[in-house]
Parts: sequence; C-alpha cells; structure tokens
Amino acid sequence: MKWIFFDLGATLVDESDVYKSRCEYATRQLNVDLAEFLNKVHEEAKKSPTPIRAAAKAYGVSLPEWDNSLEKLYDATDRVLSKLHGKYKLGIIANQSLGTQERIDHWGIGKYFDVVVASAEAGCAKPDLKIFSMALKEANCEPDEAVMVGDRLDNDIVPAKKLGMKTVWVRQGYAIYQSIVDESQRPDHIVDGIGELMDLF
Repeated sequence: MKWIFFDLGATLVDESDVYKSRCEYATRQLNVDLAEFLNKVHEEAKKSPTPIRAAAKAYGVSLPEWDNSLEKLYDATDRVLSKLHGKYKLGIIANQSLGTQERIDHWGIGKYFDVVVASAEAGCAKPDLKIFSMALKEANCEPDEAVMVGDRLDNDIVPAKKLGMKTVWVRQGYAIYQSIVDESQRPDHIVDGIGELMDLF
C-alpha cells in the first residue's frame, strides 16, 4: 500500500454537534417529540448517507444549510494522521461543501494530505466512481496501491471496492445503523473508531 484515502465527515471529523442542531431544528418546526424524529433518522441511516435530511423530507421539513462551525476533529484524528503520514501518502475523497482545504488547514491537519478531492470542487460526488478516479489520477496511484477509509458502506466501501481499492469501514456516527447485506459491501477491515487504524497500518 502506498496511499490511504479518507472520507471526512464521521471519519476524521466529528459531526455530532451538527446532527444535534439539525435534529432539534426539525423537531421545533414539526412540534414532534425528539425521540420520535431520531427513530426516523436512525431508520433512514440504514440506507441514506444524509439521514437527517431524509427524515426531515419525510416529515415535509426543509433544513437550513449545514453548519461547518459545529464540526470538530475526533480526539484521535491528529495522532493517527501524524503517525500514518510518515509511512504513507495520505489523501481525502469526500462529499463536502466549498472550502474543504481551508477547513482542514484550520483544524491543523491539512499538512498531512497530498491530495484533497472534495465534491463541491470536483463537480461530482460519492458514490460516483468518477470522484475516486480523479483522486487516484491526481495521486498517480493504481487502485490496488490504495486504501479507502470511510464511515459509509454505500458512499465509501462499495465504490472503492469496485475500483479495486482496499477498504476500511469506520463505524462512527450514523454508520452504526448500517449493516453488511452482501459481498459488494464487505470491507477488508472494520474498526469502531478512527483511533483503531493504528492497529491496521
């Protein structure tokens, strides 16, 4: 392996405060119990990479723009990246709004990445194979020389496997509600937190 590519949200970046804010907003608009709405979110998380939006849509509610200011790194993120950076080339393949490089620089982790391919700038989004191919081309890397690390079976694991990349499923955030139903979704490795990557690489 020469390259490790990462998703951002719920992989390196803890989005739980954004989730909380959006769920509270939706329930205020609906005047429904938060527990009831969360049950719908958790059900949607099994099949949708944007479960809060999907749940809100089911109730007929429009959500505000995603609030990047509520995002934060997982405690282990910097430690893991600093150790892997000396052994591998690192990249990002993520569905993100404009300004991904600025955000990772703000968090102090931009220096670890040689390639950053985000959907807003790339003009395509996961699970489209095109965004993965763009990152591999920019890295001058063959698929079998790369690992994709992400929290979504549908957005991260399945497309990366189709291209021939190795895969690591990080069961953080709403990924805990997904389950493997066929071999196309089966990752090479499963971890329950980003800190566990050090046991693999």
